[in-house]
This record gives sequence, structure tokens and C-alpha cells, in this order.
Amino acid sequence: MQNPFELLEARLSNIENLLLDLKHQPTSVENSSNNSEKPLSISEVAEFLNLSNSTIYGKVSRGELPYMKRGKRLYFSQVELKEYLKDGRKLTLDEIASEADSYCKLKKG
Repeated sequence: MQNPFELLEARLSNIENLLLDLKHQPTSVENSSNNSEKPLSISEVAEFLNLSNSTIYGKVSRGELPYMKRGKRLYFSQVELKEYLKDGRKLTLDEIASEADSYCKLKKG
């Protein structure tokens, strides 16, 4: 029969090695920050915004989407596209009422 302390020591050693492996792997947060800085192509933007390529080109020509141009190629920043989406956010009724109250208080004061 195997000594239980040797079994425990072997298992703890295995756990320690697994933890060290995890510690040295890049985290998903690091990967996502690198991906958000990478410029996106038209097809990537179309997939990100769930729109067709022609719709993306139309929005670019109307100046609706933020973009960068190098030669004949268009590039997009994922961070700027997220801001573009947030700018289209509609206020809730509570937020509108709160802004109206704040405005009225400023006018009275």
C-alpha cells in the first residue's frame, strides 16, 4: 500500500505545476486589449456592426462612421466604433426627467 503522505505530496506538486503554468499564460484581458487596438477592415467592421459591406461604405461616404485611410484602404478603430454605437444610445424616460429637473433648477437659481 502506498504511503498517503507521498500521494498527497505528489498531488500538491501537480497542483503547483498547474498553477505555475497558468501564471505564465497570457490573460484574456491582455489579449482583448491587443485586439481592440488592431485596425479593422471593412469586412471585420461589417461583422462587428452586423451590417453589409455596402452599408459600411455608404456610412463612410456620408461621414457617419469614424475611419482612417491609407492609400485606397479604409481602416477602423474598434474603440471608436464602440463610441459611435454609444453615441446612438437613446436616453430613458427617467434620464430625460432628471436632465429636465437639473435644467429647471439651474434656471431658477
